[in-house]
Amino acid sequence: MRQQSAATFAASGALHIALPQATLWHWPAALAAPEADAAFTSLQREVGWQQQQIVIFGRRVLQPRLSAWHGEAEAHYRYSGRDFAPEAWTPTLQVLRARVEALCGARFNSVLCNCYRDGQDAMGWHADDERELGPAPQIASLSLGATRRFRLRPRERDAHPAQTLELGHGSLLLMAGATQRHWQHALPRMARVREPRINLTFRWVGGR
Repeated sequence: MRQQSAATFAASGALHIALPQATLWHWPAALAAPEADAAFTSLQREVGWQQQQIVIFGRRVLQPRLSAWHGEAEAHYRYSGRDFAPEAWTPTLQVLRARVEALCGARFNSVLCNCYRDGQDAMGWHADDERELGPAPQIASLSLGATRRFRLRPRERDAHPAQTLELGHGSLLLMAGATQRHWQHALPRMARVREPRINLTFRWVGGR
């Protein structure tokens, strides 16, 4: 499946986010509210959420969120010194993958599911640049639940201003091209947020 053209993206409701050395498209309403509500409820039940341990500076710590890894059997993923074997696709994840693939014009064989229980759960600065993802990965990030701030900053410090996006219920963000080589992203804490958020980042593990 080839990536859609700019005109096709725009016709599907996507907004182009202009950043140097990056390719970003944002669908504020990729899912209508009733569909997003149903998906959120189903994923809470279907996914076996766990609080994973990772290694940071030689120390084992609990991630400040719940997560799960789903996909095709061959989509093994290595992160922070650990190998993750995927769980099978759930019915809801299958439906959402088809929707996201149609909008992005890309194929995805796996998805990282993150559940942020409230505004105290977060994700630190990083880039999705693991070798398994290939040299120019397409990362499609579907948000359900509480609206959270999504931050982007250049990997070469002070090369460009940092950016902030508001990712709401049913929104989709596609990061493609050289984005992961030149930019990092994070989901900071928001003390006033009391509601949970589920984020699904669809990807292709194994390169192309």
